[in-house]
Amino acid sequence: MQEFYYKLIEDGSYCVLGYRGDEERVNVPASYGGLPVTVLNDRLFRGHEEITDLYLPDSVTDMGEFLFEGCVSLRRVKLPAQLRTLWGCTFARSSLEEIVLPDQVQTLPSGACRDCRQLKRISGGVGLRRVYPWAFEGCPELAETSFGPEVQISPEAFAPRPRGKA
Repeated sequence: MQEFYYKLIEDGSYCVLGYRGDEERVNVPASYGGLPVTVLNDRLFRGHEEITDLYLPDSVTDMGEFLFEGCVSLRRVKLPAQLRTLWGCTFARSSLEEIVLPDQVQTLPSGACRDCRQLKRISGGVGLRRVYPWAFEGCPELAETSFGPEVQISPEAFAPRPRGKA
């Protein structure tokens, strides 16, 4: 069983607000009611330990915070080609081992990969311009990063967040 809950947004596309299901393979629809799905809301797949494979349609441009938190069986996900914006801690506390950012993603925000204990590799697309502080906080297995020479990487990108900072 897979159920998605939608909300029409200002630009005439849909945001996926919620997901209910118990399947290992999840396919997010590319459209709803004939209109594209462009946004995946915060915590959409939070705690879904059963998910091993996840298909995200190329229509998705924005991905919310803690989107994959608690997805302990999900190791890789092919990100949408049209993805532009990650809302903060998108990949935080997931079991992803590899992340390949599409070319239109310009920034990797603070906490984007926070506590991704199994993350081994991440690469940025040609559009990546900035990696913010604490993007890789708590990623002890991260051994391979591949970013273009023009990318500004914060000196604190791999550092733990100072106490008192949210």
